[in-house]
Amino acid sequence: MKTDQSCWVIIPAAGAGLRMGQNTPKQYLKLLGKTVLEYSVDFFCNYQEIKGVVVVLSDGDPYWPETGLANHKKINVTQGGVERCHSVQNGLHYLRTIANPDDWVLVHDAARPCIQKSDIDKLITSLKDNPIGGILAFPVKDTMKRGDQHGNVIDTVNRQGLWHALTPQMFRFSLLDSAIDNALSQNIIVTDEAQAIELYGKQPILVEGSVKNIKITNPGDLKIAELYISEQEIKS
Repeated sequence: MKTDQSCWVIIPAAGAGLRMGQNTPKQYLKLLGKTVLEYSVDFFCNYQEIKGVVVVLSDGDPYWPETGLANHKKINVTQGGVERCHSVQNGLHYLRTIANPDDWVLVHDAARPCIQKSDIDKLITSLKDNPIGGILAFPVKDTMKRGDQHGNVIDTVNRQGLWHALTPQMFRFSLLDSAIDNALSQNIIVTDEAQAIELYGKQPILVEGSVKNIKITNPGDLKIAELYISEQEIKS
């Protein structure tokens, strides 16, 4: 990576996480003594090549001030939007004041606490000279089915070439900023940054990552995350 290029991280953390069935948003649920969000943010604050982290929070978030991150010198905070992509857009707009066009932005889900350092090393190394960027992902290995609204199987989908998209997703700042604005100007609610880049006519690179990079979506995911995090702590 060129010395005049910096890496920034945006973590959209304004969601309610309703599928967890909890009153507390999933990013603030406790995991081995810390919140899920703290694991995600801590990782990037301690990663040497990251210059700064923008955490995007809901208006009046009462949980954030109680974390151990609220006064961290590497962390900036801005307000979230209606959907995840609006929060990412707000994070990008915040970076306009401090980032250069060719800088890198890594967007990471707040509810992915099991980040592997080896994955981030691989992502940054693989993309450092790429003009666009790419995403962590892993190939689909199971047979894929398409269902209808009643839960009936209507088709078996060819899994050849299919990948599970993960985060972080890493793109040039100016490109991602323009791509997100472009999608939302057409009222297209993109579900990840790569989709916005695709709509902008560019092709992101797939960088194979770990299956342990799970997203906390259901209560059972917390137990799995505890196992993975415990394994990492033992190795370190």
